Order: sequence, then C-alpha cells, then structure tokens
Amino acid sequence: MTDEEAIRRVLATYCQTLDDGRFDEWERIWTDDATFSVMGSTHSGRTELRSFIEAAQPPERRGKHMNLNHVIDVTGDEATAASDFVFAGRVGDGWAITQVGRYLDRLVRAPEGWRIAAREIVLGAGGPQDPG
Repeated sequence: MTDEEAIRRVLATYCQTLDDGRFDEWERIWTDDATFSVMGSTHSGRTELRSFIEAAQPPERRGKHMNLNHVIDVTGDEATAASDFVFAGRVGDGWAITQVGRYLDRLVRAPEGWRIAAREIVLGAGGPQDPG
C-alpha cells in the first residue's frame, strides 16, 4: 500500500467509525496530542477529541460523511491532505445533505501507521477564504 492509499484509508476510517459510533476505533486514528478545530473551537488530545465528538454525534444525529477529492502531499513522515466532504443527515423520515465543507489535515507516520495530528473543518462550499 502506498502512503497516499494508507492516508486515504485513515480518512475513510474517520468517516465510517464516526458514522457507526465506533469511538474506540475513531480515537485510534489520532495522535496523542492531536488538535481538532471546528466552528471556532479547538479541541486537543485524544481524550478531549473523543469527549467532544461523542457529545456532538449521539445516535440520533449520526448520518453519513462522504469524503472525496483528496489532495495529498507526502514529505517523508509527514503529510497534508485537503478533502471535500458532504454530510447527509436524517431529516424527517428521509435523508438530506445538511452540510458541506473541507477537511484540512496534517498527518504523521507513526509505528502503527498514518495518524491525524491536526484537522481543521472549514464549513461551506469553498476553502479557508470562502466566507461560507
């Protein structure tokens, strides 16, 4: 498996474990000192990340994260990835796209494989300069 394939697998694992509520597995894709920034808040360290995400994603709020259009740059044991995402959530008796945005990630190679060291979620259709 190439580095890019391994990184894509980590990015997919983020979505699937989150959507399934498998927080033990979700927690393992992060470095111990990882940061997670979304909606003006930054959370640091695996314990704080997990507490935040479990509260933000109870069963009734879970949906499907679709992660695509990865632009991955690997330099030695570090990498950056920019990936667009679409979130489909439950709306009434059906499903609807309720959020779009971009993940901006910094990853590092650990003995057990690639891990996310930092993730910033930019909500909206564009990148960091998009006003929303």
